[in-house]
Amino acid sequence: MENELRITMDDYLPLRDVVFNTLRGAILRGDLKPGQRLMEIQLANQLGVSRTPVREAIRKLELEGLVKMVPRKGAEVAQISEKHLKDVLEVRSALEELAGELACERMTAEELEQLKEINRRFMEVIGSDDITAIANVDESFHMVIYGATRNERLTQMVNALREQVYRYRLEHIKDKAGRGALADEHAEIIRALADRDATKTRKCIRGHILQQETTIKGLLKRG
Repeated sequence: MENELRITMDDYLPLRDVVFNTLRGAILRGDLKPGQRLMEIQLANQLGVSRTPVREAIRKLELEGLVKMVPRKGAEVAQISEKHLKDVLEVRSALEELAGELACERMTAEELEQLKEINRRFMEVIGSDDITAIANVDESFHMVIYGATRNERLTQMVNALREQVYRYRLEHIKDKAGRGALADEHAEIIRALADRDATKTRKCIRGHILQQETTIKGLLKRG
């Protein structure tokens, strides 16, 4: 492995979940690169566990689209392709536009203030080199909107896509020069929600996600 993986034990989680979280984090951060093979024995030795939790973790990562099984080669970290990016962000856009429309009707004043506070925090951390911390603040912004819909089925669908969206969120944030624009886009979404303008909210959210797609495509082309 190019980067040493370290396992952090959690007394409240089964070992297979600890291994899964470790490998997932390594993929999302880029410690495990797209196309890199995941060798069960090597990973088990490096993490100090048996092969069983590693195998279970790899299967779960495959279900989430972070790992791909290749005939005669085995498991490898899934590539970030323009097709997969477009597929994921089309679904995200549809769900999040609907969430924005519902949030216009149902969001409380407290939730609106929470969004403003999160965006203030986002502006404070965007100069950091800790892309995981930035991504987590960004994700929390969108989760408030989902929660404001009061629609459990919508939230479940969003959560099913969450890991793949998170991977692209991290990729987007790697573009340090564009982070200020992200904060501005958040502010536009907040204003549309405050005005209870569903059409404007949908438009802002659609533009926000389209900009993410454009930015990541540019990063992929630059390699």
